[in-house]
Amino acid sequence: MQIFNSLTRKKETFVPIHEGKVGIYACGPTVYDYFHIGNARPFITFDVLRRQLEREGYEVTFVQNFTDIDDKMINRANREGITVKELADRFIAEYWTDAKALGIHPATVHPRATEHIPQIIALVQRLIDNGHAYVGATGDVYYRVSAFPGYGKLSGQSVEDREMGASERLDVETDKENPADFVLWKAQKPGEPAWESPWGMGRPGWHIECSAMSMTYLGETFDIHCGGKDLLFPHHENEIAQSEGATGHPYVKYWMHNGFINVDNQKMSKSLGNFWTVRDISKEFDLEAVRMFMLSAHYRSPINFSKEQIAAANASLQRLYTARDQMRFLLDKAPERPLDEAETAFAARLKEYEQRFDAAMDDDLNTADAIGAIFELVRDANSTLNEQSSKAAVQAGLDSMKALCDVLGLVQKESDALPPEIQAMAEERAQARKNRDWKRSDELRDAIKAAGYLVEDTKEGQKVRKNL
Repeated sequence: MQIFNSLTRKKETFVPIHEGKVGIYACGPTVYDYFHIGNARPFITFDVLRRQLEREGYEVTFVQNFTDIDDKMINRANREGITVKELADRFIAEYWTDAKALGIHPATVHPRATEHIPQIIALVQRLIDNGHAYVGATGDVYYRVSAFPGYGKLSGQSVEDREMGASERLDVETDKENPADFVLWKAQKPGEPAWESPWGMGRPGWHIECSAMSMTYLGETFDIHCGGKDLLFPHHENEIAQSEGATGHPYVKYWMHNGFINVDNQKMSKSLGNFWTVRDISKEFDLEAVRMFMLSAHYRSPINFSKEQIAAANASLQRLYTARDQMRFLLDKAPERPLDEAETAFAARLKEYEQRFDAAMDDDLNTADAIGAIFELVRDANSTLNEQSSKAAVQAGLDSMKALCDVLGLVQKESDALPPEIQAMAEERAQARKNRDWKRSDELRDAIKAAGYLVEDTKEGQKVRKNL
């Protein structure tokens, strides 16, 4: 597999640190609200990365954290008159609702920052002991950026750039040695949750949380760290500085960052009124269509979200469901016999589609071309398989399609049994067509469609399925 490494700014052949095993850390949500469409992209992208690596035989340890303590969480909890933990518990549960609807597999581990305070304190102390951090006059602990010569190697931002930016924002942080230094541990303010530490009561800074949690589960050097492009600086840059400042050796081999999402060709923001949570979208669209939309573009490319794009992705998704259901329909009636010459050629072509899929995925996770290989398979199956096809040939088509769709997390829903009222209309329509009562047939088709189901007239007969 070739991966574009944000650290070296080029594609590199992926070679794991430990043969046959891969450790991945993906930055998860800050759980103070429902996650938005921009957050969904890395969750989907790196879920697919994990699935493809597992397809290729790797044992993957996938870690995705929950940031469950920060300023936004404290502010919202205070507004609602609840504890930060109560707020976190609520929105972690909401995360699972939306993540499941998006087809995202649970990580191997989902650590919470507040459950790793001892590890965070130990890491901060390590940085103080080796001169990379210091305690300010008010009890805050800061990372000494000047002590880390490699600062900026991920983002290309120099210490001087950071100093200029920080000096413009500098207000009460007068106990910093340098405006570019960033906080590792925050001294407690009135009304804030806090934990005991060698520097007094306080709580961790955001950046140190991810360093401590990732190294707890993956070791001091691990394979892949991923997240949205917006995290590249300062979050991931600071993670490198504090992790390598503590250990003295490389933190991560490969850094992967997905591109931004615009909404209707504008940057998403609450002030523009184009801010969409995944929960908002789920009220209008099946979230599998959102997954299809995300994977139809290369993960590093910027993409434009619109309702029209989701509708188009949904239409493409329905074609895949139709192909799967058609093969299942044929399978029920297919004769048991050996593959004939044409079916043997079809089985060989299935292997070619699988090879094209893997080649695309191994080219820096090119999901757009991988989806193209699935549609080639589907077109071939649609034109090759019929009511005379052997059970073995139909099963081969189904198995091949399922294997590839499973990697992308697509076509995962089962076709539900029709409700009695829909079944009754479908049977009446079939009889109307048999009687050549086209007017009644069309009326029933429209009624079935209005109820959320699609009718297809095929060579094998009428088929009715839910419009997903």
